[in-house]
Amino acid sequence: MAPAITLAADAPTLSPANTGFMLICSALVMLMTPGLAFFYGGMVRVKSTLNMLMMSFISLGIVTILWVLYGFSLAFGTDKGSIIGWDGDFVGLSGIGITQLWDGYTIPIYVFAVFQLMFAIITPALISGALADRVKFSAWALFIALWATIVYFPVAHWVWGTGGWAFDLGVIDFAGGTAVHINAGAAALGVILVIGKRVGFKKDPMRPHSLPWTMLGAGLLWFGWFGFNAGSWLGNDDGVGALMFINTQVATAAAMLAWLIYEKIRHGAFTSLGAASGAVAGLVAITPSGGSCSPLGAIAIGAIAGVLCAMAVGLKYKFGYDDSLDVVGVHLVGGIVGSLLIGFFATGGGQSDAAGLFYGGGLSQLWKQLAGVGGVLAYSLIASAILAFLIDKTMGMRVPEDDEVSGIDQAEHAETAYDYSGAGGGALARQAVPAPAATPKDPQNTKKVDA
Repeated sequence: MAPAITLAADAPTLSPANTGFMLICSALVMLMTPGLAFFYGGMVRVKSTLNMLMMSFISLGIVTILWVLYGFSLAFGTDKGSIIGWDGDFVGLSGIGITQLWDGYTIPIYVFAVFQLMFAIITPALISGALADRVKFSAWALFIALWATIVYFPVAHWVWGTGGWAFDLGVIDFAGGTAVHINAGAAALGVILVIGKRVGFKKDPMRPHSLPWTMLGAGLLWFGWFGFNAGSWLGNDDGVGALMFINTQVATAAAMLAWLIYEKIRHGAFTSLGAASGAVAGLVAITPSGGSCSPLGAIAIGAIAGVLCAMAVGLKYKFGYDDSLDVVGVHLVGGIVGSLLIGFFATGGGQSDAAGLFYGGGLSQLWKQLAGVGGVLAYSLIASAILAFLIDKTMGMRVPEDDEVSGIDQAEHAETAYDYSGAGGGALARQAVPAPAATPKDPQNTKKVDA
């Protein structure tokens, strides 16, 4: 009986501290989706504001229901061929005891399920920024449901599920560089290649209508990201979550500063949009890598991501794809940078003993990271393009051109973000929407005001 007694003593028991911590982290990650809505909502024109907000908010509804019905089972159920999971007890979350622990951890399965749910919610919402101004809301809702089922749930199993091919290969992704950011960024590229450009792309000014909204959204994302990243260790027993927490702050700061320096050199100004975008680029890049690098490594990763993402956002003008709010430039590129730099900056003293090139580990981990990045990118890009094509050919993905020009908010939601009727109409109402401020390249403010 001695061995049995020893095994029982070694078995994990429910930790109120870790359970409470993970519930807080889950709430923080949930807050990121409304934060994303504000971040994106401020960057679009007035006539698209509500639609942009709704494209994020609807994910809270659709993905939550799918996750409970079958998504959690597909992502984290018993492995089936290294591609997908399935567990009948997870269907409807109906066969789970309230104190039943997630295997090998000290938190209930319900807590793990709700934490991972918040990741599943925000990932398709990230895609929406690339599609601003031109997608039917009903088509977007259908796309979310299909994409979560066919793309996100399987990819989450590959990366984080026991038995998933990337998991077994040893691909390091602490909190979602591949499963969330590369996945969403590649999907965004696949969809925009199918649905095409906005009316007036590269011709009409499409300036952000509320940079304060964007800064607020970036702040909420930064705040919530501590739960997103530090919570992904599922507890506080060994210090790895604390390492991830500080690296999240450090890399984000470095990326923001690097982006601002780049745009000052390249464009002559430090912009608030650059600060917000740089911060998000740093958050994206440290998401896969922060548990395996040192704080000095996090500075390097953040700075590299800040510059490369700032450079990448201009590629849409060079290659002619209309990524409205730079999802490809920030999330796809940032996710790739953060994932691959693990192969250089992993110390071997964080989440695992895998070391990168700069710490004596050779190129072994880099090849694993390349395999994970390439596999997720290719699958998400192709599958997402096919889904968009099928929806476009059946119900249509885009609103009519007249609705896009006049305003997708009114056409799709019968609402507008701002009601100026109380200003008295006529000249007073027009005064309520001031022209954009003059810029150094447009000193007379001659560009057309596009609300």
